[in-house]
Amino acid sequence: MTTPIPPNPKPGYKTSEFWLSTASMALGAMFASGIFEGADENSLVMRAVGAAMTVLGALGYTVSRARAKSGK
Repeated sequence: MTTPIPPNPKPGYKTSEFWLSTASMALGAMFASGIFEGADENSLVMRAVGAAMTVLGALGYTVSRARAKSGK
């Protein structure tokens, strides 16, 4: 059973999905840029995790907004 959709969904920047994905993308970008880079061999892993966080945050937001607008 689907829930009814309001006639006009909220703008994207007013949703919790936007702010959570923005925070994860910002944190991921900081990791990927090397700001938190240490003197150990794990810096490459941190950069890869940061890049993955950024991509997954963007994809997650896109999917959630598409579902909100389609009514599914």
